[in-house]
Amino acid sequence: MKCNGKIAIVTGGARDLGRAISQKLAQEGAKVVINYFDNQEDALLTLKLVQEAGSEGIIIQGDMTKAADVKRVVEETTKAFGSEIHILANVVGGIVGRKTITEQDEDWYNFLMDVNMKSCWLCTREIVPHMPAGSSIVNFSSLAARDGGGPGASMYATAKGAVMTFTRSMAKELGPKGIRVNALAPGTIATSFHDRFNTPENRERMKGIYPLRREGDAGDVADLVAFLASDESDYLTGTNIDINGGMSFS
Repeated sequence: MKCNGKIAIVTGGARDLGRAISQKLAQEGAKVVINYFDNQEDALLTLKLVQEAGSEGIIIQGDMTKAADVKRVVEETTKAFGSEIHILANVVGGIVGRKTITEQDEDWYNFLMDVNMKSCWLCTREIVPHMPAGSSIVNFSSLAARDGGGPGASMYATAKGAVMTFTRSMAKELGPKGIRVNALAPGTIATSFHDRFNTPENRERMKGIYPLRREGDAGDVADLVAFLASDESDYLTGTNIDINGGMSFS
């Protein structure tokens, strides 16, 4: 198994991409810490899937935009599984809603930057001291960071662009410690994100544009996270990998 014996924290791990990643890492032998924000029922279902995969896991509630909550997640992780943490998947983030530039206010700006970029920074800062050589951080950017996003998504795209840059910076800073840092830039993945912020008509239209003629699914993303978390990718760092069915090439 690719991640046998490793301890993984998956922020936003209770549903959608986070759930698929938690389950996949468990299948690959990792013990998984499932962070969730407000839906304990979703988190417990994900924990059940981790256990059914033959691994151990725990759920920890916490707002990853709050330093105290991040610190508590790390403390509970080390209490449960020991002092070392080998994998961090920074999944927390989202578009939240759509607003044009004249509709945006400071609260909107701060919230979008906090949930997408600040959460990534806080978790990385708190967890890195527990990471031995050979550890891996996987951040989540977006196709929106490449192309500016759709209508009303300027702050989301901007925040995800910051995640790309942060990924490169951390790859340089943490590389000498033997810690790799990469990011994914997903296109349209069939999750509740697009159920809420896209239309069925647009999603169907977009399928005809993708070279692979389909949306991605959470399993496609989880497989790539598991690869980046494993020793099989031990010479890969500082990358922002597009996973979009050929919609865009960097």
